[in-house]
Amino acid sequence: MATLCRPSIAVPDNIITMDETLQLARTIHADHPQLGLVLRLIENTGVRTRHIIQPIEQTLQHPGFESRNLLYEREAKRMVPPVVFGALDNAGLGVRDIDLIVYVSCTGFMMPSLTAWLINELGFGTETRQLPIAQLGCAAGGAAINRAHDFCLAYPHANALIVACEFCSLCYQPTDIGVGSLLSNGLFGDAVAAAVVRGHGGAGVRLERNGSHLVPDTEDWISYAVRGTGFHFQLDKRVPTTMKMLAPALRALSEQHSWDISGLDFHIVHAGGPRILDDLCTFLEVEPEMFRYSRATLTERGNIASCVVFDALERLFRDGGVGDAGRGLIAGFGPGITAEMVLGTWAAAPRPAVGHLGAIGHGRRAEEQAGVG
Repeated sequence: MATLCRPSIAVPDNIITMDETLQLARTIHADHPQLGLVLRLIENTGVRTRHIIQPIEQTLQHPGFESRNLLYEREAKRMVPPVVFGALDNAGLGVRDIDLIVYVSCTGFMMPSLTAWLINELGFGTETRQLPIAQLGCAAGGAAINRAHDFCLAYPHANALIVACEFCSLCYQPTDIGVGSLLSNGLFGDAVAAAVVRGHGGAGVRLERNGSHLVPDTEDWISYAVRGTGFHFQLDKRVPTTMKMLAPALRALSEQHSWDISGLDFHIVHAGGPRILDDLCTFLEVEPEMFRYSRATLTERGNIASCVVFDALERLFRDGGVGDAGRGLIAGFGPGITAEMVLGTWAAAPRPAVGHLGAIGHGRRAEEQAGVG
């Protein structure tokens, strides 16, 4: 049975706080007719700190889409390799053990995908399959897990590496002053993440069933307008109500697996904002404590798009996980409106035998193969 192993996460060094965000909004948009509403909405996100790829003074400038995309590529190539090796270490594997790389990102564009660069530069086998996913937004973290799960179901002894890279701050558009755009300026953060799905062996979340759900006729609720200045994020005011439409799909998937979603042992969901978590408590009949890891990600790092589910899951690992065979849900939500959902059970790591090389040794061998470190 395929196992999602412990993720590896990294965030940029530049930090912006809630207070700084509010002060910027007051300064830059002092004459905005709905400034009071914007400030209240940003405060209500609960986001206390965010990490961004550039200092805020540079983030607020717009040198053009080409310059921003070159920065995206440069920083992706700088930040992704360490999290890849971290994820391989966590899974006890090396680069030559990977059969598929799933790369998800919606904040920059490269062709060939970063997957080709990773294979060439880090020493993955030239037969490694590549699956870039660029247009599922925040749902792509869940989709990556599901496509890796599908691959390992088809090839039970194969292993898949997931990489998520989101530099949301590079999508800042100074001319977009709608309430939804200004809210997003105070909500999104930057991060990179990686995780391995092992087809056989490993510790973490044993993946049992996955599913997708699209809410009809909501394509324009979350979208990009692609213009000469790059990606312009568009957010409909109805988006906060989406859990009323998606919660039944989560419950239905659980029921198909003969599980009661209200009685699961862990929930790792995309925290696009606090309303999502609050509504899931109501519609799924679970206690707020069940979403503590997703809420911590939102509070400390903001909405980091496809990286959210991996950051929240890593927090669960860091906290010791749940009891062996504990049941849980992982879900990402994004444009469409789309939900990508997976059910799994917790599988604790076995105690290593004396003299066993262990995950760190495997990962370091991977770095040596790639000429890194």
